[in-house]
Amino acid sequence: MSDRITSEAVAKVAKLARLSLSDDELQQATHQLSDMLDHFADIDALDLESVEPMTHPMDIANVMRDDVVLDVLDREEVLDAAPVAEDGRFRVPPILGLDD
Repeated sequence: MSDRITSEAVAKVAKLARLSLSDDELQQATHQLSDMLDHFADIDALDLESVEPMTHPMDIANVMRDDVVLDVLDREEVLDAAPVAEDGRFRVPPILGLDD
């Protein structure tokens, strides 16, 4: 393991992120982050002057398809099957602003 990151630094970041890590998880996270930083250092050491920057490793082409009109469900039939419908729409219970 390199000295690029310490378990104290990982513990501090975990606390800021409100993550509760056991001692084993802290050691594992420190080791994994250290390995990543070592790998990034290896990449930084490469001579990439002649490599042209790119946004994507492969050429991207949009794949379009023709719109096909298909049979759709009847609105009234669907709303009739709903537990509660109101003004031509599904009525669902609120999920925000409820007092617990």
